Amino acid sequence: MSDCCAPPAAPTVRAAREITIALVGPPNSGKSTLFNRLTGLRQKVANFPGVTVEHHTGRVRVGDADLLLVDLPGIYSLAPRSEDEQVTHDVLAGSMAGVHKPEAILLIMDCTNLGRHLVLAAPILSLGIPTLVILNMVDDLRRRDGEIDPLALAAQLGAPVALISAYTGEGVEQVSAFLEKVAAGKAARKAPVVQLPVLNDIPKCRAWAAQVGHHADYRPPAPPLWTRRLDGVFLHPVIGPLVFVAVVLGVFQTIFSGARPLMDGLQRLVTLSGNWLATVLPDSPLRSLLLEGVWSGVGSVVVFLPQILLLFLFIGVLEDSGYLARAALIADRTMSKFGLQGKSFIPLLSAYACAVPAIMATRTIENKRDRIATILIAPFMTCSARLPVYTLIIAAFIPNKPLLGPLLGGQAVAMLGLYVVGFLAALATARVLKSTILRSGHTPFMLEMPAYRWPTFKSIGLRLIDRSKIFLRRAGTVILTVAVVLWVLAHLPLTNGKAPAIADSLAGTVGRTIEPLIRPLGFNWKIGVGLVSSLAAREVIIGTLGTIYGMEGDAHSVSLQTALHGDLTTGGACALLIFFAFAMQCMSTMAVVRRETGGWKWPAVQFTYMSTLAYVCAFLVNQTVSRL
Repeated sequence: MSDCCAPPAAPTVRAAREITIALVGPPNSGKSTLFNRLTGLRQKVANFPGVTVEHHTGRVRVGDADLLLVDLPGIYSLAPRSEDEQVTHDVLAGSMAGVHKPEAILLIMDCTNLGRHLVLAAPILSLGIPTLVILNMVDDLRRRDGEIDPLALAAQLGAPVALISAYTGEGVEQVSAFLEKVAAGKAARKAPVVQLPVLNDIPKCRAWAAQVGHHADYRPPAPPLWTRRLDGVFLHPVIGPLVFVAVVLGVFQTIFSGARPLMDGLQRLVTLSGNWLATVLPDSPLRSLLLEGVWSGVGSVVVFLPQILLLFLFIGVLEDSGYLARAALIADRTMSKFGLQGKSFIPLLSAYACAVPAIMATRTIENKRDRIATILIAPFMTCSARLPVYTLIIAAFIPNKPLLGPLLGGQAVAMLGLYVVGFLAALATARVLKSTILRSGHTPFMLEMPAYRWPTFKSIGLRLIDRSKIFLRRAGTVILTVAVVLWVLAHLPLTNGKAPAIADSLAGTVGRTIEPLIRPLGFNWKIGVGLVSSLAAREVIIGTLGTIYGMEGDAHSVSLQTALHGDLTTGGACALLIFFAFAMQCMSTMAVVRRETGGWKWPAVQFTYMSTLAYVCAFLVNQTVSRL
């Protein structure tokens, strides 16, 4: 065959060269904001190999190079005192298994706090890795009449310096230019003019930072006027806690009222799609599985997505605005009375989203006994997995009578009460632990107060997208699996080739077996099946009940509320809420506790204690409400 008739040769695809770049900086320096701006949606969350420390990675394509940006935990020095600081140290030193040593570093510092943040530059630059020193929040610096000479500072540091605002995007092109040099292999670092101190010598680092700042004409900015005015309100010993309570009340009222239209819309979508499937699929086991199992089980949980996202929207706004750091300071006054320190507040706050990352966040607590105590009480905080359960039961049994006109309703107060009950149980448990088996001395609480800022739509949007993925992945894996398994158990054993009544099935047998144990709580066998399935994840009980009632008839949310009235008294409904407020019903959380504490001792203690407390309190609530 001649060459002219030969098929054209396949184009040569050059494999992208992967370059690891570390983002390093103190907490509240805007590191994550810059990371989000550089990577957008091309990012994921994972744990470092062998440890439970969480990190974000994102990819940026520059030429034929694939840049892997690793957002490392925030640190103040490379002298590790906690697990996250140790991880950052190991990654930069190239001793972290499974992670390539960075070929370049983006060192992010808050230029309005340069006197403190510059201390980190000495140990980072002494590593000899090409580094871009990024002075973030230049918009704040300029607004507060501060001034920095980046050229003079670069000459002192022996490294390029970029003045940027990750919030507005100003100067970010300098970061992109540095990344292009890294991709081309042209990034280098000159020798510093001022001799660098040794890595772990903090006093010398401070002296070095002061010397560099002096030679680089660093003029500190004036304290922001609005920060001082707002702190005068939010940190006031009386007004501050009242404002915090008002914010929390507003959040819960909005969650109930604001999410309802979106939830109703999703419910209609699930119902219409289920009705469409019922018309197009022939009568078969597959049709029964899809309608009674998947649509009734998974669909009944998915409708609560708007409410969960609304909760995360408020948390994100409060965090990015700088208010939550003030709330932590206010909480420290209360938590210290129960043997905890203010550093426990941030993990406990994140537990309102999920206990798993909250337990990981305890790595910032240096005192081992304080850390274990925080781990043990974190699951008491009302996580987002409890929210669908609370919403379903409260909507079915609690009338939404206005208490403060249109501003506050009875259902919002009931929801807030459950959050408060969980928080009080956590504090009481902490008090018992810290006065007995985990007794230790008081650790002072130090927290840097960030300036107040308007949250960015991009940052909040990325968080909501990430949370949606997590929720839908959970619905499409754990909840779907449980719904399918439950459907199978509900159709066995076959009698004359026909499925039994659900009460006589294997699933019903499981429920009726434990029914004598849970009957004093006001629960029947159907609730019992839901409790067993919810050990995988709390919200699975919604899908379980949806599947069970779906086999008996309609299964959308309103029908679930109606059906529960036939199976629960008011006392039983209140008992179920209290049971879910206290019980440990999350195998993922138990697995993380085991990894964090190094064995099954503390998870076993935690599960036994929380389950016993849940049973006893649910029994007392059922008996009390029933008699009233």
